[in-house]
Amino acid sequence: MTKKIVWTTVLITAAAILQSTLLSPLPLHFYAKPDIALDILVFSAYLNGMMAGQLSGFFSGILLDFLSNAPLGLNLFIRTVIGAAAGLLNGSFLLDGILLPATLCAGATLLKAGLLFLLNLLFAGIIPAYQFETPTLWVELGMNSVLAPLIFILLKKLNTFMQKHRR
Repeated sequence: MTKKIVWTTVLITAAAILQSTLLSPLPLHFYAKPDIALDILVFSAYLNGMMAGQLSGFFSGILLDFLSNAPLGLNLFIRTVIGAAAGLLNGSFLLDGILLPATLCAGATLLKAGLLFLLNLLFAGIIPAYQFETPTLWVELGMNSVLAPLIFILLKKLNTFMQKHRR
């Protein structure tokens, strides 16, 4: 399990760095960017269960907190909760090609927005939250849902490749 958590954390951190460097200069619609790191966390947590999801979310959240200008602990909390929620669904559904990855990542994006909204209510002015009446959240939700099947397919291939070398 430790190896899965380490690999997930490394992949999430690499995705977050790529998101912040490659996607920042692109003129994206409504300043929304897909959260590829979130999709990777959802994939890993769904396959490996709740404990691995929580730990992957925790460690990747700490690293993302140090990489971002968000308050320390914000990404840690959100990613841990999302990892636990996705891990709870472990084995509940057959992981098909398109529908389940898109639904899982859409749910994770909505959970992230809901958590940010609640934290914004508690810590007004400190925690940035989505404005539900603006299209930014909805564009990000669409991008995460569209990219999720592609990311899940790539991660499945990577997962089988890593397992073949374990013998």
